Amino acid sequence: MRQDPFGRGDRRGQPGRPRRGFNMRFVIVLAFAAYGAYYWFSNRSVDPVTGETVLIDRTLDVSQEKALGLEAYQEILGQEQPLDPDDPLSKDVRLIAERLIAKVDVVEAELAREHGLAPTRFSETFEWEVNVLQSEQANAFCLPGGKMAVYTGLVPVAENEDALAIVMGHEIAHALLRHGAQRMAQQRLTQIGQMAGSMSGMDPQQQQMAMAAMGYGYLLPYARKHETEADNIGLMLAAAACFDPHEAVPLWERMSAASGGEAPPEFSSTHPNPGTRIQNLQALMPKALEYRAKFCEDAQGGATAALRNP
Repeated sequence: MRQDPFGRGDRRGQPGRPRRGFNMRFVIVLAFAAYGAYYWFSNRSVDPVTGETVLIDRTLDVSQEKALGLEAYQEILGQEQPLDPDDPLSKDVRLIAERLIAKVDVVEAELAREHGLAPTRFSETFEWEVNVLQSEQANAFCLPGGKMAVYTGLVPVAENEDALAIVMGHEIAHALLRHGAQRMAQQRLTQIGQMAGSMSGMDPQQQQMAMAAMGYGYLLPYARKHETEADNIGLMLAAAACFDPHEAVPLWERMSAASGGEAPPEFSSTHPNPGTRIQNLQALMPKALEYRAKFCEDAQGGATAALRNP
């Protein structure tokens, strides 16, 4: 028999090697990856206020976002006890909110102009409302649609209306920048990743490791970026509304002291650590003072006023 120079022998009459077919698991994972990439690229847009490209689901319109904010607000008010609207502290907080809200349009337009873009006027349809909630939390929030609350526990930490305005401006900035909608889009991508991991045959421990890597490498840094953006926009808003931006630094020093220094390491947190935050605010101070001089009708006025504790 003639020898095959490549050593393959005579294959006549021999069973053939098994043919490789499609690995359906791989195909499914590839399909999820393709969908994730499509979702990522098709839902990105430029935020004119920050000049950054952001991920927001295009199927989520303003009315839906407002409805979600209102639903969450009503649920919170059903669980937390608001102060009487005629309470002196409630009146103080409403006055601060009114001053901030009055400057939202001009600050939004100015920041967009700095990036060579037109403002979205996203907040034009907001139905603003603010309550003071009785709680020891040193916190505040503003939901999509303009529903706001300040917790009484924040008041002794803030100490004065300028500091409280900086916190409230920060929370308003979250709503203006649609950070909630961005988090929803991130959750959608996370779900796609979880489904892909499950279909790939990864065991639960491997899936948990992959999601932890995604959290530390993407989700947590993105959350810290949101906080930094809100610090920036909130400071400009407070300055434009005639509040003293210099109060931002001692505010965050007090916030750090109030937490007892128990904040987690920055890399594992959704917020920048107080030191990083203070450095960022100090760097923003010249710009904040420019906004105060440009947009505050009473730029020369006003000593810092103490808040009336509940």
